Amino acid sequence: MPDNLPPVTDLILTIDGPAGTGKTTVSKAVARRLDIPRLDTGAFYRAAGLAVLRAGIDLDDHVAIAEVVAGLDLDQADGRMLMDGLDVSDEIRTQIATEASSRVSTLPEVRGLLVVYQRDWVARHDNRAVVEGRDIGSVVFPDATVKVYLDARPEVRAQRRAEEIGDEVDGVLDEIRARDQRDSTRETSPLMVPHGAVVIDTSDMAIDDVVEMVVGLALEPA
Repeated sequence: MPDNLPPVTDLILTIDGPAGTGKTTVSKAVARRLDIPRLDTGAFYRAAGLAVLRAGIDLDDHVAIAEVVAGLDLDQADGRMLMDGLDVSDEIRTQIATEASSRVSTLPEVRGLLVVYQRDWVARHDNRAVVEGRDIGSVVFPDATVKVYLDARPEVRAQRRAEEIGDEVDGVLDEIRARDQRDSTRETSPLMVPHGAVVIDTSDMAIDDVVEMVVGLALEPA
């Protein structure tokens, strides 16, 4: 597909799926190809987890957690996560922040607040965005222009993740299966294939082929 693509207007493209399916790599490449902004919604949850840690709040104190998150100023710019105007992109990737965000993200109050942040971000970018996450096409943007759900066999996902972080495959596979269970069974915004989404199994696909497929879906005539 040529790089001189036509200008894209009024396109919200959602990319959902579990960990290790290529969401981040694909969403970045698709956003570059289409020349539209990209929103990593997972970074919002990581920032919320970091804020709760900084505040010294017990992760079981749901009321206090919601109050902290409600008072945050969250934004993304040039691929960096900003919290209260400060770049926390590296800090939110630490293991302790990751674990906190996993706990915080299960709370309905937190998910509701962050959905508002995410919708506002896309609105401020003229409703043109590639949005990556786990409940984007089902909850955050159920009326999105194009919905994609990336999937892959658990063993393949574990291998990819293990290579990325330099860990043992067996341990990563256990973590992935546990995360899948939490995400798919949580009461609020469970991980699911959004209505109308195109499901792409990336297990045996090259990333470039996945990107071409998603870009093609985005450019199909309405």
